[in-house]
Amino acid sequence: MTSASLPAVYRLVQQWDQPEIPDVAEAVRQAILSSRLRQRLRPRARVAVAVGSRGIYQIAELARSTVQTLRELGAEPFVVAAMGSHGGATAEGQRELLASYGVTESFLGVPVRTEMEVVEIGRNSWGEPVYWDRHAYEADAVVTLSRIKPHTDFRGRYESGVVKMLVIGLGKRAGAETHHKYGVRGLRDMIPESAKVVLARTRFALGLAILENARERTARIVPLEPEEVLEREPALLEEARRLLPRIPFKQLDLLVVGELGKNYSGTGMDVNILGRQLVEGERDTLDPCITRICVLDVSEESHGNAVGVGLADLTTHRLLAKMDRRITDVNALTSCFLLRTKIPHALPNDRECILMGLRTCWQPRLERVRFALIPNTLQLETIYITAPLVEEIRQRQRTGDLPGDLRIHVDDTPIALPFDEQGNLIQERLFPESVRALRNRVHVSVV
Repeated sequence: MTSASLPAVYRLVQQWDQPEIPDVAEAVRQAILSSRLRQRLRPRARVAVAVGSRGIYQIAELARSTVQTLRELGAEPFVVAAMGSHGGATAEGQRELLASYGVTESFLGVPVRTEMEVVEIGRNSWGEPVYWDRHAYEADAVVTLSRIKPHTDFRGRYESGVVKMLVIGLGKRAGAETHHKYGVRGLRDMIPESAKVVLARTRFALGLAILENARERTARIVPLEPEEVLEREPALLEEARRLLPRIPFKQLDLLVVGELGKNYSGTGMDVNILGRQLVEGERDTLDPCITRICVLDVSEESHGNAVGVGLADLTTHRLLAKMDRRITDVNALTSCFLLRTKIPHALPNDRECILMGLRTCWQPRLERVRFALIPNTLQLETIYITAPLVEEIRQRQRTGDLPGDLRIHVDDTPIALPFDEQGNLIQERLFPESVRALRNRVHVSVV
């Protein structure tokens, strides 16, 4: 197969009719003021604001508004890292992760504590110890900033959200290891049991539950009181599931992902988008069903953590060269999900990787190949697709077979995939609003 064997692609744009908060800082302030937090705080109370490692939209602004509102209530806030074993399970790595999101002492005007020391606060119904960050445990109150979202490892009443942050995020590496060593059971079944211990034996005072829409913008911010977290979070999870973006096809021969990273998903690439979980002993959803997946690069924001590369079948030498094996191994071995970090077949550059994907995707007739290209698994507004997928979308538009909150536009004119002299895809040209493009635009402006 030669370079000429690359198919032309059409730009598809998805638009969702979903809620979106225009001023997230004010929404945080109103959420806190509408809660019962004021009654829980004594004057000059030291309040730990727990912030995790997920790429939450405007997380720095959310954290700063939380800090400012707590000061308005007469408290003395500080930030504590709540990200389990991420950042290589080191204080320096977690501080660097928070700083990459703009969560810094200079921006917030308060201390940011990332030390890994924990205390054992009790044992859960499984007989396992429950750990909590020492700074959070010694504070007068704790407020969490948590995004509610379907998890990439399991399905349960509580997935990614306030409950998981209380147990795994604030449990640091020790808490993560305790639960992950049981695999899916430890996450799905034991986390709620550990959460009961946390709720009973800590000064957790308020959870700010953040829901994002398909455009990764803030859709809702809901204050959860300690006594209602376990009851209310499951409904918020189902709401978050309905808001997820999707690749609008049930079957693909080849999917190319521009870059993976922890800023896009805890697994580097969101398995809810790929239809692949690769969890030992668990059945894959296969929705969508994708024969071959290529991933081309790892984001700068992931700091060399290439967890999730094993979800792909093919990758590039460039991605593997950027991979920090120590950080990736700490994350993978702590999580006990090992298949996702197995190294796929690697090709010299993006062009060769895509060509090999086409050669091995079980559709030898190029004019029939169902091929899609996305920048990452978080930003799915713009997708590039081949002619067979264009025809499917137009047929579904004619018959009204699209979700009611989704509108799709497909360009009439195809384009050739653009590559640089090294044979790497010029992703910024295809996806000018992607994280990668905006990052590189900033770099250029600084130079």
